[in-house]
Amino acid sequence: MMALVKWTPFGDLPVFRREVERLFDRFLGEMPRLDLSGMGWAPHLDVTETKESLVIKAELPGLDVKDLDITISGNTLTLKGEKRQAKEEKDEHHHLIERSYGAFTRTVELPAPVAADKVKAAFKNGVLTVTLPKTEEAKRKPISIEVE
Repeated sequence: MMALVKWTPFGDLPVFRREVERLFDRFLGEMPRLDLSGMGWAPHLDVTETKESLVIKAELPGLDVKDLDITISGNTLTLKGEKRQAKEEKDEHHHLIERSYGAFTRTVELPAPVAADKVKAAFKNGVLTVTLPKTEEAKRKPISIEVE
């Protein structure tokens, strides 16, 4: 008597994927890996919420303040800028380049309404800090509960 076995057309796909990755690593392992995901760069952000405001910090090493533009429209904050590459000398021979250059745009949907006219920005040691005070309606107000 024969048992019925479920047919899986692709077999064990994770094992196949690991084998393909191992094959590519064997042939391309000595080559530097390129990150082609965004064909550019974007700053890393921290978005923090307090009772009174939203605080956004962006890592922008090597960026000059004059090359940065911050705008707010409704509940969206947009950071735009460009990190320029230093002039390349003709006698230099690069062996590895990992630093990113070029224009970027980073948009953040704000989780609460903010008072756009009271927004403050500061730039220190390559970190941009944008403080966005919440509107009075957005501030959380405690509700007292009566115990009977």
